[in-house]
Amino acid sequence: MTDALPHIYSGKVRDIYDAGDNRLLMVTSDRLSAFDVVMAEPIPDKGRVLTAMSAFWFEKFEGVVGSHLLSTSLDDCPAPAQRDDWQGRIMLCRKAEMLPIECIVRGYLTGSAWKEYKTDGTMHGQQLPAGLLESAKLPEPVFTPSTKAAEGHDENISFEASVELIGADLAERARSVSLELYTKGAEWAAARGISSNWASSMANSCCVTRF
Repeated sequence: MTDALPHIYSGKVRDIYDAGDNRLLMVTSDRLSAFDVVMAEPIPDKGRVLTAMSAFWFEKFEGVVGSHLLSTSLDDCPAPAQRDDWQGRIMLCRKAEMLPIECIVRGYLTGSAWKEYKTDGTMHGQQLPAGLLESAKLPEPVFTPSTKAAEGHDENISFEASVELIGADLAERARSVSLELYTKGAEWAAARGISSNWASSMANSCCVTRF
């Protein structure tokens, strides 16, 4: 049924199609992945939940930075995409040039950052106070970019390395926007009894394009 909708790419979770008129259609599946491995067992309706979360945050922060999202309604999509099983899973997007870095903000010392800290006392090459515990709240949110690897794992890099990849002006803009998104997202969540550690992971899930 998608013969007239060319398939461009499939990631671990999302499938991307050419929707014409300089647009892309992103379809979020129920596939579950961890550590770059796609599990055999999907989670029913996971894709609908992810799509709804993404749409919420894009709308919430549209005054901070623009996004690629045009619509989440099947009615706005080409006819071949108007499938019942895609209801609630799609994001019709404008084509954009993706930055070759992933913009991550950390408010807590966890994950790969904790692993680096235990070994070197640093996070993405930045020195941190001694004696911090795993998942400790950092003195202030920190912009910690990584590469966007075509294959395999993304690599944590310093801010200076991101400057070398995308230039000083764009790196400064990416850091400023990312920190603002994190701060506002954490404040919104905290006012509703949701931990800012959880909220930060939601905000970090946004795609990053040129500003």
